[in-house]
Amino acid sequence: MKKILTLALALVMMALCVTSLASCGNSAKYTVGVLQLVQHDALDAATKGFKDALVAELGEENVEFVEQNANGESAVCNTIAADFVSKKVDLILANATAALQAASAATEDIPVLGTSITEYGVALELENFNGTVGGNVSGTSDLAPLDQQAAMVKELYPDAKKVGLLFCSAEPNSRYQVDKVKEELGKLGYECKEFSFADSNDVATVASAAAADSDVLYVPTDNTAASCTESILGSIGTTPVIAGEPGICGGCGVATLGISYYDLGVTTGKMAAKILKGEAKVSEMPIEYTTASKMYNKERCEELGIDTAALEAKGYSAIEG
Repeated sequence: MKKILTLALALVMMALCVTSLASCGNSAKYTVGVLQLVQHDALDAATKGFKDALVAELGEENVEFVEQNANGESAVCNTIAADFVSKKVDLILANATAALQAASAATEDIPVLGTSITEYGVALELENFNGTVGGNVSGTSDLAPLDQQAAMVKELYPDAKKVGLLFCSAEPNSRYQVDKVKEELGKLGYECKEFSFADSNDVATVASAAAADSDVLYVPTDNTAASCTESILGSIGTTPVIAGEPGICGGCGVATLGISYYDLGVTTGKMAAKILKGEAKVSEMPIEYTTASKMYNKERCEELGIDTAALEAKGYSAIEG
């Protein structure tokens, strides 16, 4: 009788497996390491979008996230990346340039997806970059059209003469943006001067000097600036800022031609799902982008007496939150 009951139980379990494969362990469980350089609104939104998209694609029960924040320290990025490799995670999300550099240096085997990266050729020192990194790296870019950002200065401040370029000298992608925007602003007749800070310790001092010597400031997509918008705002008085992304604009800017970092994260999460499910090879995936749009900071515009109705008539929308 005991053998008959055992056999019957086994047959029931087999039947359950046929009707519900997931309950019998046939759904894969993935571990994803999330390496974020620093906490600020843009990077936080990209991470959230990535996680939301990956959970939607794979199911919450099938993915485990191991999240680590380097608090703005490149050396800490290296330590975290090495730890992810030792844990043999299935995929690494590298959020921001220093995180991508650390992850790509730490492994040639584990798929690495970057997000919030401005220019992959600059970030990874690639010659003749054609849009696909190759190897074990791909991802998404937060680069908005830089010529159009320069044109935004002309659109909003046609009578300005001098534009100060405020950025962190330690961030190669910021250097890339400043060079390109400076070239475009020169074509539009502006006198440009660079004001760079090495880290968060001298942001306020440099921002104050920039504001005193400029009619308008341009701040590119820059992680240090993004984490110090309060210091910048407190140092620039009434000098307006055209920003490279919505987070900086929302903190200290007037307007931006920027992207949704949440949407960027979603795009990255969908890429990750394809890799983990075996539907795509990371080595063959080109860098993906998302659409940029004109936005303005309602509070800052009102402080400076800028007509927000006129901005909306030109296609600008208020930054939410």
